[in-house]
Amino acid sequence: MGRWITLDTPHGPIAAWHARPAGQPRGGLVVIQEIFGVNEHMRQVGDDFASAGYEVLVPAFFDLVEKDAVLAYGESERGKQLVAMLGMDKAVDVVQAAAAMLAPAGKVGTVGYCWGGTVALLSAIRLGLPSVSYYGARNLQYLDQAPRAPVIFHFGALDRSIPPEAVQAHREKLPQMPVYVYPADHAFNRDVGPHWDPDSAQLARERTLAFLADNL
Repeated sequence: MGRWITLDTPHGPIAAWHARPAGQPRGGLVVIQEIFGVNEHMRQVGDDFASAGYEVLVPAFFDLVEKDAVLAYGESERGKQLVAMLGMDKAVDVVQAAAAMLAPAGKVGTVGYCWGGTVALLSAIRLGLPSVSYYGARNLQYLDQAPRAPVIFHFGALDRSIPPEAVQAHREKLPQMPVYVYPADHAFNRDVGPHWDPDSAQLARERTLAFLADNL
């Protein structure tokens, strides 16, 4: 369904997976990658949201530090290095550029996974974009900043990288934002990994689509 295009950003051009719906878009959606790059799974996530009616961009954030970086799921340390090299400020700039390109589709939101879950939260805080944050382990440092748009959070109860007290901090710091916890591990939405939980992924998707329908 999607295809590669070039997205111009304040820091130079990058690749982005662009997926369009069959009919008139319900809005625009920036899908924010995990630490492994825009691999086949992330492109499929983008295509799935396009099939639900949204015009989607999945930017290849790592192009700003390493062109065409797509990592195996065992290369998490390398992914963390690339994330550190990129930095959050540039990541938010990329989201802003993608949102501007999607503006003709209507109101724009974000959905992010893992590292992208925290970028999604920052997109609500800094850019005012309605956002869905899946298991953002880096969220805690930003919870004292008030989002300018609605956010919902998805977490796995078995996720050792985000302990229960971290999840509870979201409820205490941002009581107006829904926090959902599933009987699953980190990356439960990734259907190509050992932590995939289809029931949790489906319920989270239903809640995500309902949120997008209400806010885009």
